[in-house]
Amino acid sequence: MTAVLPERVEVAIVGAGQAGLAASWHLVQRGVDHVVLERATAFHDWQDRRWDAFTLVTPNFQCRLPGFAYDGDDTQGFMTRAEVGAWLGRYRASFDPPLLEGVEVVGLTRAEDGFLLRTSAGELRAAQVVIATGGYHRPVVPPLGLRLPDGVVQVHSADYRNAGSLPEGAVLVVGSGQSGAQIAEDLHLAGRRVHLALGRAPRSARRYRGRDCIAWLEEMGVYDVTVQQHASGLAKRESTNHYMTGRAGGHDIDLRAFALEGMRLYGRLTDASDGVLRFAPTLAQYLDHADSVMESIKNDIDAHIARAGIQAPVEARYSPVWVPEEEPAALDLAAEGVTSVVWATGFRPDYRWVEVGVFDGTGHPTHRAGETDVPGLFFLGLPWLSTWGSGRFAGVARDAAHVAERLAARAGAPVPA
Repeated sequence: MTAVLPERVEVAIVGAGQAGLAASWHLVQRGVDHVVLERATAFHDWQDRRWDAFTLVTPNFQCRLPGFAYDGDDTQGFMTRAEVGAWLGRYRASFDPPLLEGVEVVGLTRAEDGFLLRTSAGELRAAQVVIATGGYHRPVVPPLGLRLPDGVVQVHSADYRNAGSLPEGAVLVVGSGQSGAQIAEDLHLAGRRVHLALGRAPRSARRYRGRDCIAWLEEMGVYDVTVQQHASGLAKRESTNHYMTGRAGGHDIDLRAFALEGMRLYGRLTDASDGVLRFAPTLAQYLDHADSVMESIKNDIDAHIARAGIQAPVEARYSPVWVPEEEPAALDLAAEGVTSVVWATGFRPDYRWVEVGVFDGTGHPTHRAGETDVPGLFFLGLPWLSTWGSGRFAGVARDAAHVAERLAARAGAPVPA
């Protein structure tokens, strides 16, 4: 059935992931006229851009959206991809948002009465707009991918599903952030020969001194630190997440241990020619950096425990289980039987459809806690939108409350009793 757009609404929300739905929940409660536009189906990214064995890295107790917390029986566990989709489905059903699926917004411009949205279902005018499409739009593949042999299958992490979806043979994974490290583990557990080119991603222990590290950090208020308060400032919005996993109940990802088990580790990928890839001598440096970040997090947890007088078990610190004896400089794909490459090299934002001047020189929106300098235009669902916690469900809920309050105030909606 073709979606029928209203001629005008007070608020148009673009995107029906967790951020768009969270904003809609607040507007429903405040009685603000709005519509949620989704080019595919609600929260489709959870199915389309996650591999089969994907689990959340954040524990289930952190899965809180406005009016709807985690409702399962494993608060300390980690929902799988399917479980997250089912949970979000129950969230949607709990308040029945004014959602139009299959409606793609192809253009957004300013108009005398607010904004004009050009969509696949026609035009829509809105006094205010929330762009809740996330920040991970276009998969990034380095240009040197064009120099790999034609017979080597290349997929981005967004399109990886499982080991069986790749041709037989060894696999090179490029990138060691959360996705790269977890996909390398997925392939390794499936018995594939894995080569992993590391980036400078940090890591964290899954648990320390009797609790999940994320539980400690939440208690310490780390996720409440704003981007303005952070030493790196706005540059923090480009940082790589710490790698760990929620798979099989949650555990550390120790690339050194994988190396002991036969995974081949390399430094930063720098070049490719005639089927031979070359790497910078950064392997030991990157491994040491990841471990140092993990240990610094433990230092912070120790200090918190001491300040608060908390009784917690003492735990021995990490000792490297493997140290590279040499830095591998090259990888001959044919000689090593590498038949496929998984690029876990991130995404770029793509806001070409937003024809409003609210972007910096790198294509990222400029805003403060989601509010831009253009009256009535907001962003939601971006990492570090306001705090470190903005990338987590609970952080999305807090950001959505703030943005919705601004929307309702501009709309003249009554303040709830």
